[in-house]
Amino acid sequence: MILKRILVPLDGSPLAESALAVAVRVAQASDGSIVLVRVIGVPTTYTPYIYGPDMAQSPSLAQDLLDTEQENAEKYMAEIARLDILAGIKVEPIIIPGTAGTAILNTIYEENVDLIVMSSHGETGFKRLALGSVAQHVSRHSTVPVLVLKGDGSTTSAFPDPASPSRSITALVALDGSELAEASLEPAAYLVAALSAPTQGRLLLCIVANKQASRDKHGTVEHMHDEARKYLIGIAERLQGSEIVKLKLAIEWSIEDSKDVADALIQAAESGKVLESSHEFNGCDLIAIATHGRGGLQRWMAGSVTEDMLGKTTLPMLIVRPRIEK
Repeated sequence: MILKRILVPLDGSPLAESALAVAVRVAQASDGSIVLVRVIGVPTTYTPYIYGPDMAQSPSLAQDLLDTEQENAEKYMAEIARLDILAGIKVEPIIIPGTAGTAILNTIYEENVDLIVMSSHGETGFKRLALGSVAQHVSRHSTVPVLVLKGDGSTTSAFPDPASPSRSITALVALDGSELAEASLEPAAYLVAALSAPTQGRLLLCIVANKQASRDKHGTVEHMHDEARKYLIGIAERLQGSEIVKLKLAIEWSIEDSKDVADALIQAAESGKVLESSHEFNGCDLIAIATHGRGGLQRWMAGSVTEDMLGKTTLPMLIVRPRIEK
């Protein structure tokens, strides 16, 4: 998997624009291009139902407003394309009338996108494109991986660290023993390699062992941990024997105990505190997770866990929706 076509949704806010730094790093590593998407529409404060003498004029008024939005969007996109950070990168600006979530998802097919990089809480512009609800909608339905950068609306994302642009990046990859959950492995590997270049990136394979479930299904917590350890070591060995070995990533693993899977993964990723690990670490730079894993050790990799984490963690999240063969 080579991440060559990176889509960045923009809404006019600095927070949404902060995704450009990450997209540039990925595009540079893959000699790829960036697709900038700006969604426009009639302001939500406008209503077409104007009664009285002005009623007949409302379609024309709506078109005038849309034309103004188009003109403003063209100026904005031209300014963005001239930013120094994008120098040397092929940039393709696209302006689409409609609703944010639908427009972004449609662009995936039309532009052969490999990765979406977007911020989660931009709050300016008529469509408020990068609101958390849009990020959730896109990550829930996107057929390509979505990297969601976090922010509070007042500051831009500091990922990657501008003070150390060439430092190693570590991604916690959430697993549950199922093949569908493992769908996040390959995208996470290529993303980490791109963001870490030219240094070595790291994948931390993490599984959460629910104590109560362990007793119910396997009799002892120790047995559950043994099975989890064997599984994680097997995944690490499989990755080292695949095309991913060419990325020269360090691959570690960890096990956490908790009844709350989302909180356990967040704590492990943000603080580095886990029950057992193959390597000491202080925390991760991002979390990679598949949205609809089924079966396996805990059967917890459902979309609700992903969205719960998306609303709680301060770390960027790479969200992958596995393709289910019918």
